Amino acid sequence: MLREIVMNLLHNLGGRAEVDRYLREHTGEGRYAVIKVGGGLIEDDLDELASALVFMRHVGLAPVIVHGAGPQLTRELEAKNIKTNFIDGLRVTSPEVLTAAQRIFQRVGAQLADAIDERGVTARPLNMGVFLAQQSEHKALGHVGEVTGVNTESIKHACKMGQLPIISPFATSPHGQLLNINADTATRALAIELNATKIIYLTPTGGILDPNGKVINAVNCTEDLEPMLESGIISGGMARKLIEIRDLLHNLDEHASVSITSPAKIARELFTHKGSGTLVRQGRPITVQTGTEGLDTDRIKHLLEQSFSRQLNPTYLDSLSDAKIYIGGDYAAIAVLKQHEHAWYLDKLGLSERAQGIGLGASLWNRIKRDHPSLYWRSRTTNDANKWYLSRADGMHRANEWLVFWYGLETRTQIDACIADALDLDHSFGQPLSKPESSIEHKHSQEPAHAG
Repeated sequence: MLREIVMNLLHNLGGRAEVDRYLREHTGEGRYAVIKVGGGLIEDDLDELASALVFMRHVGLAPVIVHGAGPQLTRELEAKNIKTNFIDGLRVTSPEVLTAAQRIFQRVGAQLADAIDERGVTARPLNMGVFLAQQSEHKALGHVGEVTGVNTESIKHACKMGQLPIISPFATSPHGQLLNINADTATRALAIELNATKIIYLTPTGGILDPNGKVINAVNCTEDLEPMLESGIISGGMARKLIEIRDLLHNLDEHASVSITSPAKIARELFTHKGSGTLVRQGRPITVQTGTEGLDTDRIKHLLEQSFSRQLNPTYLDSLSDAKIYIGGDYAAIAVLKQHEHAWYLDKLGLSERAQGIGLGASLWNRIKRDHPSLYWRSRTTNDANKWYLSRADGMHRANEWLVFWYGLETRTQIDACIADALDLDHSFGQPLSKPESSIEHKHSQEPAHAG
């Protein structure tokens, strides 16, 4: 009954098709969600955190939790007057620090386990026995280990019993020496060993932030990461985090993904196209060319018709000889741009349901904006994607059934000319497609199903 209540809430949140699709991807025997939780969250947001982890268990995910305890350990060392140093962001682990760390991590793990137990799900702390390691080659770091192996037997048994494994980042060497390992390193090693389909970093920021402190919705590592690094959109700790995630995804199935979000927003991030955090995938490159030569026009036609839920005019594809065409994700997404008199015009933007689910729309938009510093387009007033468009536009004009958006246009004269041009364009679609209601896509999506 509890699962049924939770599922009804999820369907109201994102729509049945969205939720069911994500559940098919990330639940089932042998599928694990590895979750990294910082010590600060356990200290400052324990109730919300425990509720989020219990929620994931109730919807059928198999969460495996790796926790930190950095702030708690720092306070303990200060209280005990134990000197501690850092090298390249890693804590030097002396014998005194190691003894304190083992005690503090055990206490913090038990605190999280108790909060989960209070909500009706059994947690199973695993303080030792999961990670094997050898001492770091950087001897100055002290008792710090580099993971050489992962024992998942106790983890899999706990998940099979419906329990939540809570793992501390400690390892033993072949000689039985206790070693401290970085929690992010532990998360990476565990995710690879379990071949996890989902990795989740729960953070106070709720995602990767741009220089203005705004959450970046999605990152396609193949397409987006290098331009973000070169332009300075991400830097410092955020850049290091994304590079680590890219390297992690390179070792997992191509359908695996990483979500960075906050406990309060975990349901929306996991089970809706819109999300609420940063979704990171290895991704595929977006190809760009002029005209349709060499492209599969049947697949283009199908994608556009499914995105717009209307029949494409028979002559439309013949009009694209000079158009710039963007194809993403093996015909999962398409953008068609045409050079008009005053600026480039976004003639079509079509996304399949699969593209929305993997954040391909955001990657496609990022590529278009890098290539085109100015652009305009139109959208029907009934389009669910208009909020998404508005957040990416410098301005909008409403005229009867149409909204005209633009960015990068420099003068009022140019803006007015582009608005007039957009409103004067012919329709590219005819009659609505006839298809069963159960197959209608994008019903609740805030990412664009279409523009045109």
